[in-house]
Order: sequence, then structure tokens, then C-alpha cells
Amino acid sequence: MTDSADSPSFRLAYVPGVTPGKWVRIWNERLPDVPLTLVQVTPAEAPDVLRDGGADAGFVRLPVDRTVFSAIPLYTETTVVVVPKDHLVSAADEVTTEDLSDDIVLHPLDDTLGWERLPGLPAIERPATTADAIELVAAGVGVLVVPQSLARLHHRKDLTYRTVTDAPESSVALSWPEDRTTDLVEDFIGIVRGRTVNSTRGRAQTDAGRPESPGGDRRKPAAGGRSQGRTAGKSGGKAPTKAGGKNPRGRSGGGASKGGAPKSGAPKSGGRGKPRRRS
Repeated sequence: MTDSADSPSFRLAYVPGVTPGKWVRIWNERLPDVPLTLVQVTPAEAPDVLRDGGADAGFVRLPVDRTVFSAIPLYTETTVVVVPKDHLVSAADEVTTEDLSDDIVLHPLDDTLGWERLPGLPAIERPATTADAIELVAAGVGVLVVPQSLARLHHRKDLTYRTVTDAPESSVALSWPEDRTTDLVEDFIGIVRGRTVNSTRGRAQTDAGRPESPGGDRRKPAAGGRSQGRTAGKSGGKAPTKAGGKNPRGRSGGGASKGGAPKSGAPKSGGRGKPRRRS
């Protein structure tokens, strides 16, 4: 997003549970003249915010509409169940959905797990948000199955969580409108993908007049090195070694004199010529 030609800016949306601090720090180091603004959105809001230009790109939860958005999957989270600390589940290291069959499992309206069938007993009504569901868990009303980052985000001293091994999982991706892949979006993609500041895939170096790709740059010295190696091998390596190897060995009576004496038609002064003259 650009306020004017002279004052570019970048707006980054992110859903709860995502911590974009590392990427923001790198952005500020590399592009200090382009302010980055964070925009927190709910998973349901994220597509509209990106589509309507409220953010240039965003960390969202998959799936997204691939006919509208580009997306780079980043990671898949472990799914956990949040329970009171005195709940039976807290005695185990991990559980299955079957272990929750006797519990009321809360299903907030902002849930991001793609359940085919909810485990446990259904609640009377669905909480509006994950935060509301956490309050109900603390009140002993039920349990909540969420991505681990959300359990950490809503951490309470009276609650704990355990891994649910067979629950659906949630994946996080960097996404942006496909028809608005701007230079600044490309810069942020490079940061998220771990490209270094000197990467020739970055926009800044392309603008600086470096047309060669990283592959081209690598091929040039590699090709030169091979060419020099072949030249040295033919003119100064293999041929001198053969000539220098046979002649000294021939003079000292080595086996290599076979290659020289018969071809010249005259015996050399090596060990085999002398016995023939005495006979």
C-alpha cells in the first residue's frame, strides 16, 4: 500500500495466534524508510481486509480462496485441548478425541479447525469467540480444542492443555491478493522465505542494475574454473607428465622405455640394449 509516490508504506494483517515480530524486525532493518503497520484481524475478517485493500498481505489460516489470493504455507500447528488443571485429561501427556467423549466440547464461532464431526457432547450454544470459550472452560462448563498457539495466547493459571493426536490441524500461510503482487509484497515474501539482504532475487538488487540471477552468477566462475582446469590439464598437466615420465624412466632402465625404443628402431642406452649388443 502506498500513501503517495514519495511515502510508501506496508500494512500487514495477522490472525490471533500468529506472532509476526521476527519478520517485522527484519523488515525494519532492511527497509527503514518504509513503515510497516500491523493490523490484527479475526480469521473470518482476514479475506475481506485483504480483498478490500485494508492490508497488503497477511498471515492467515488456511484454506483461502485460491482464485483470488496467492498463499505461501508456512507451518501447521499442533492441536490441543484446553481443560481445567484438575481435569482427568491433565494426567496424560496426550489424548485422543475418544478421550473427550464424556465432555462438553465447546465450538466457538471463530473456530478454525475443519471438523467433520465434533468430539464429545455438544454445548447448548456456541460461544462467539475463542476468548469467550476460554472463560467457559475456566468456569467448568466444558473443554475447548484449538491450535496450540491459541491455547498459549489465552493462557490462564487455572487452565492447562494437552495434545489431541487425532484432531484436525490448522495451517498458517502468508497470503495476498494475486492481482496486487507489488514490489513491497515481493520484499516481504523474500523476508518470510529467509532470503538474505544480498540475494539477487530481491527487488532492490534488480533495480541496482544486477541482471544476472544467482544461478547465472554461480555458473560464471564455475564454467571459468572448469575451462582453466581443462587447459591446464592438456597443456601443462597431462602431456608434460607423460613425456617427463617416460624419458627419465627409459634412461634408468624403467619399464616405460618400451614405448620409446621400439618406435625409434635403435636400442637405447638402457638396460635392454646392452645384452643385445653382447650377443
